[in-house]
Amino acid sequence: MTASRIRVGIDVGGTFTDAVALDAQTLVLLGQVKVRTTHRHADGVARGIIDALEQLLDGIGATADDVTFLAHGTTQATNALLEGDVATVGLVGVGRGLEGLLTRRLRSLGRIELAPGKRLALRYAHAPATGDADAAVDSVRADGAEVVVGVQAFSVDDGTGEDAVADAARTRELLATTTHEITKLYGLRKRARTAVVNASILPRMLDTADLVQRSITDAGITAPLMVMRCDGGVMSLDEMRRRPLLTVLSGPAAGVAGALMAEKVSEGIFLETGGTSTDVSVIRRGSVVVRHAKVGGHETYLSSLDVRTVGVGGGSMVRARTGRVVDVGPRSAHIAGLEYACFADPAALADPQLVAVAPMDGDPDDYVVLDAAGGRFALTMTCAANALDLVPEGDHAYAEPTAARLAFAPLAALLGTTMPEAARAVLAAGTGHVRKVVDELVTAYRLDKRGLRLVGGGGGAAAVTPFLGTVTGFAAGIAAHNEVISPIGVALALVRESVERIVPSPSQQDVLAVRAEAEQAVVAQGATPATVEVDVTVDAQTNTVTAVATGATEMRTRAETGESTVDRQRIAANSLDRPTAEVQLLAETPTHAVYGTEVRRGGALGRWIRPYRPVRVVDRDGVVRLHSADAVIAQTTVGAAYGTLTELVAAHTTYGDGGSQLPAMRLLVGPRIVDLAGVTTQDQLMALARAELDGRTADEPLVSITEVRR
Repeated sequence: MTASRIRVGIDVGGTFTDAVALDAQTLVLLGQVKVRTTHRHADGVARGIIDALEQLLDGIGATADDVTFLAHGTTQATNALLEGDVATVGLVGVGRGLEGLLTRRLRSLGRIELAPGKRLALRYAHAPATGDADAAVDSVRADGAEVVVGVQAFSVDDGTGEDAVADAARTRELLATTTHEITKLYGLRKRARTAVVNASILPRMLDTADLVQRSITDAGITAPLMVMRCDGGVMSLDEMRRRPLLTVLSGPAAGVAGALMAEKVSEGIFLETGGTSTDVSVIRRGSVVVRHAKVGGHETYLSSLDVRTVGVGGGSMVRARTGRVVDVGPRSAHIAGLEYACFADPAALADPQLVAVAPMDGDPDDYVVLDAAGGRFALTMTCAANALDLVPEGDHAYAEPTAARLAFAPLAALLGTTMPEAARAVLAAGTGHVRKVVDELVTAYRLDKRGLRLVGGGGGAAAVTPFLGTVTGFAAGIAAHNEVISPIGVALALVRESVERIVPSPSQQDVLAVRAEAEQAVVAQGATPATVEVDVTVDAQTNTVTAVATGATEMRTRAETGESTVDRQRIAANSLDRPTAEVQLLAETPTHAVYGTEVRRGGALGRWIRPYRPVRVVDRDGVVRLHSADAVIAQTTVGAAYGTLTELVAAHTTYGDGGSQLPAMRLLVGPRIVDLAGVTTQDQLMALARAELDGRTADEPLVSITEVRR
């Protein structure tokens, strides 16, 4: 098998490095390989990346010239922080008087505990003025600093002092950064903490980046090398060299990117299940959900996916006593050094005896294992799922059910029940922990339960997701190629950049300037300008303007003529949980169709009250791209859009004690869904609309979706 152009994604894990190749046009999986992660090699993990790449290309009959996109995700930064394996940071504060007092207080950042018994290694020196920067840098260097951070109280407005520190460090051949290079947000302590943590992993990550780049170049790859970010996108290698902190927590982000891009989830929960744990994250309105992350228990300005980790995975062991299952996990068969009973030869399970043990020192002594003719085996979530035929044949976790059923017979005897009921009790106990987190996320992000999907990824997906779907009533499925969903996500991820600025009472020019900065940043990292989309949000309470830009490194074109080959009306009806006959086509563009229905409110006065009009936007592939619980739809053109938007804003703006509130507006134009819901004034909304529509022909179809905020 050969491919003229391929996209390669590589996921560097703690034990294995996985690589996949996708056809750049069809995005079909062409090949996948798994090699050992080479932590101890002279070239570090870079050697494993090249080993995986070479095996992958050989396996599909491709060459280095066929690679049009190459990206990798790595746990290296995360592991460095978790293990406390970081560089000594020299923090140089600049300023006199109050400014000096504020920066001197940052000495306490050295108390941040990264791992048990391992704290952030920090050395502090002070420079009252920019002319004192050289002496301060010499002081921290003499004290063992390997990288220097310049910090000044108000550097967001004027970074001159911080820049002087960085210049002094670089003339001494020390790595250096400043707090205003990392973030433009106020909050001195949080800004400095983010910069210091970033600096602490800078030397190690730069060494790895250089090795990977050299190895890729030596392999003849000319496509630019991209690196996975913790917010679900990728960035250029040069950007990673500046802000390696963005790769922290990027492991879960790769899997979510795979669910978002390959599975085309628009509203759902992604559950990535390994042997020991399950990472739970949210996809809302076709986008990942991000928040500022904590490092060492402290808030930073690092925007990462909101991922909740639950200590239940495919290898989680069972805790039981007479008559009941006590719990499942957190100990896993892998850590206990035991094989899964379901993967054993049935003959090895002859003469089984159920034994209660403490797998590791300090563990409870009610974990149950099988002592049988072939040795000792663990009863796991994967065993329970196979016993109940919940694992599809061919899945990474599939085992012929005979062994699983034999293994669960002794547990059923202990519980005084049947084998299927014993297996169900185990899955109920294990998925109960996951369900609690899922319920919390559904409530916290107000997800629409009617169209919500549970998507399982990771090698242990079948041990959690199918049963969880049964007990929650949500649609549930396992992602295609779930065992390599993370490298698939890396291969499909878009270049991403998030720009945040504090702007009191932002004007439309201010909003457009932040938008342009984000757009230019992704283009500078290799995104094709025509593919760039920018979502802007204005937080009136904090005066924060946030622009998130995404773009592809190559044009992704497809025919948009002719009829769609899928029944989009039926898909919308299923999502709306209504009979197909009650769902109508309200508007469409060449790419998207909008379907809706009416829901009357209950009670005697229901007939006199305006009904809810829930809608769904479905693309040509049959993917529901947008949910709305109540919206007004208008079909128009680009040329008439400004007048239509003005009328809709006037008609649906609400007023209260807190002032006026714009409706949440989105536009369907070309292949894009333009999100205008994040702004607070009509001027800002119209300015962003013009920025999106400029250059399009006046007769091009456009659909507006207006949600009244309640």
